[in-house]
Amino acid sequence: MFDADDPVLAWFRAVALSFPEAQEKVSHGRPAFFTTKVFAYFGAAEKHVTGEIEQHPHSVLLLLDPLDAEVMLEREDTFVPMYLGPTGWIGLDLADVAEDELRDLLADSYRSTAPARLARLVQD
Repeated sequence: MFDADDPVLAWFRAVALSFPEAQEKVSHGRPAFFTTKVFAYFGAAEKHVTGEIEQHPHSVLLLLDPLDAEVMLEREDTFVPMYLGPTGWIGLDLADVAEDELRDLLADSYRSTAPARLARLVQD
């Protein structure tokens, strides 16, 4: 479900793995980044009300504070992903995301899932 040589994945991987003790695994056919719990997935799918499934191969799934997620979902480049959307995860297409914005969003997701001792190491 992903190309291991994808340059967007390489860029994303470098940012995601820069967090303390972050690791990568393949989960449900997609790269997942975690400490003890997953804080980001690379790539996702969205199911529309018509039943059509839209792939978002260059996207990130994040678990943000519910209020932050609500604000993020007002952007045109976000979506509610299949399967994980009902548990609070949101998708963001990476096409126009700058590295500093990606790092900030990943930091928020990381802090919401990492053990407290690791979360404290990531600055706001």
